[in-house]
Amino acid sequence: MQQGMHLEQEMTVNVEPELTLLFDGACPFCCREVSFLRAHDRHGRLNFVDIDSPDYEPEAFAGISYRQAMGRMHALRRNGEVVRDVAVFREAYQLVDWGWLYAPTAWPGVARVVDGVYKIWARLRLRLTGRESLDQLCRCRIKRL
Repeated sequence: MQQGMHLEQEMTVNVEPELTLLFDGACPFCCREVSFLRAHDRHGRLNFVDIDSPDYEPEAFAGISYRQAMGRMHALRRNGEVVRDVAVFREAYQLVDWGWLYAPTAWPGVARVVDGVYKIWARLRLRLTGRESLDQLCRCRIKRL
């Protein structure tokens, strides 16, 4: 019984997350990444918002539109500052104590390559996952609303 109480004390959860990640809930790669981060977020430092949900409201997330959020990775820090692209992963992994995995992406020579590869991935992500183009998804979303 005492051991369980000790674990409970160590698992304190922040009321307000340090980083809110906007993710595409219809993307298998995105969902896999979110599942990994959720499983390792023992301190409640992260929050996840599915931008593909009909309930997604850009106004609640720094005005980041569906189109913008689908085009590249976005997150919001607790203070409202927007983080984009590979920096989102670097920060999220740091918050779940896996920062070593993404640390090399900040090194000067590596950062340029990783950022370039990410831009290509972001542009091709929908096609590579067998989804409609961003224009088609945006048109469908307008019809749904």
